[in-house]
Amino acid sequence: MLLSAASRCIALLGLVAMLSCSAYAGVVLEKRGLPMNFSWVACQPNCRSWVSAVGIITAETPSDFDAFAHDHQLKGETIVLDSSGGSVNDAIALGQRFRALEMVTTVGGTVLTPSARGERAHVSPEAYCESMCVFLLLSGKSRYVPERAHVRVHQIWLSYCADNARAASYTADDLTTVERDIGRLAKYTFDMGGAGDLLSLSLNVPPWEDLHELSPEELRVTNLITTDNAAPLGSPNASPVELSPKSLQDLFVSTVAAASAGQE
Repeated sequence: MLLSAASRCIALLGLVAMLSCSAYAGVVLEKRGLPMNFSWVACQPNCRSWVSAVGIITAETPSDFDAFAHDHQLKGETIVLDSSGGSVNDAIALGQRFRALEMVTTVGGTVLTPSARGERAHVSPEAYCESMCVFLLLSGKSRYVPERAHVRVHQIWLSYCADNARAASYTADDLTTVERDIGRLAKYTFDMGGAGDLLSLSLNVPPWEDLHELSPEELRVTNLITTDNAAPLGSPNASPVELSPKSLQDLFVSTVAAASAGQE
């Protein structure tokens, strides 16, 4: 599934996920196939609201977020991600905006259910954050991934030949573009406090293979999560409890070495 809208934009690939409830899944999948949309989910009067971000990251997404942020006070707010990825460079630009606002990031799908007082909003953990969405998750000042959420990574590739990557022909300019954007992604990863393991896991999965779903241990090793204890959004005490911060040395722990140690 090609996720980038720009003809020469490098993109990460994502898989379409089937959710347990078919009616809900149909709505979610439809939204995830469209350009990313931002919506404010009000939770009143005594609980914490959040931002829902659903869809593909395109060239217009950073400016769409700027317009959304102009109408809302987003400093320190939580953004709930449900996305199959998209443009590398635009995801980087968007993630930098999230970090500047010190936003909290998590994975989930916003669900509205009828109640005696009207519609009640809650976040379903049955959601997917794939490809470049994973690097948006990394941009949060605090980051939380529910147990039933799926975080998947994949190699970056030239969008116009990703559908038939093994048979396509590549020029020196193509390789230069790939190398340049890998460099940008690497700098962004470390700027956001991520570990080299995240790049290693992502860049080892070619576009003709299924995305790699990060295990709970890999979520920790890559430094994608900073807390594993957060009250549900919509509750009065919806704030994350931070894990102990990782040292700089911890950020460079090799996933391969950790796996080898586990086999001994």
